[in-house]
Amino acid sequence: MEVLYKRCCGIDIHKNMMVACVFMCVRKKEIRKFGTMTQDILRLVSWLKETDCEMAAMESTGNYWKPVYNIFEEENIPIMIVNAQHIKGVPGRKTDVKDAEWIADLVRHGLVKASYIPSRELREMTRYRQEIIEERARELNRIQSVLEGCNIKLGNVITDISGKSGMAILRAIISGETNPVILCNLAKGKARNKLPEMCNFFARIIQCIPM
Repeated sequence: MEVLYKRCCGIDIHKNMMVACVFMCVRKKEIRKFGTMTQDILRLVSWLKETDCEMAAMESTGNYWKPVYNIFEEENIPIMIVNAQHIKGVPGRKTDVKDAEWIADLVRHGLVKASYIPSRELREMTRYRQEIIEERARELNRIQSVLEGCNIKLGNVITDISGKSGMAILRAIISGETNPVILCNLAKGKARNKLPEMCNFFARIIQCIPM
């Protein structure tokens, strides 16, 4: 079978330990164990640089691979994250050492495909976006809770209270508007299909709104 990388490394990583197997030529290999703290990962990086490693690979299991991947990226060590299911589909591996050796052997012959890993900037932006979405959802839940506490069931006539119609009506109520007709006319788009129902609703509940 054709050898794609003459010097490559397979890494089997766990919570507190990782085993690395480096193939240095067709027959020669070396296996070392490392911790998972930053200094341990840097020791692994130094070793791979010494061996002129052309490519390293590890499974995408849990979140354990992320610190290793980030440091390898900073140190310009070629690294691929491979689908754990693909690797585990091959029987006969029973120890961490064999795991690392098996990964290295697959990489050496080009038998594994790297998973897509977005750039760090994109990962950070995506994570930040998710945090904003979650915070927005929490704020909307608080608004809904306050409305329910005041017995203002705006959701009965507005499908999405966070939409243009819902926000415009809420701002008007907060500013002291009590005219049902004015409140109804703040509805936009499809929400205007419920104008009669809306006017009826505001006429009934406006007197309960604390001002």
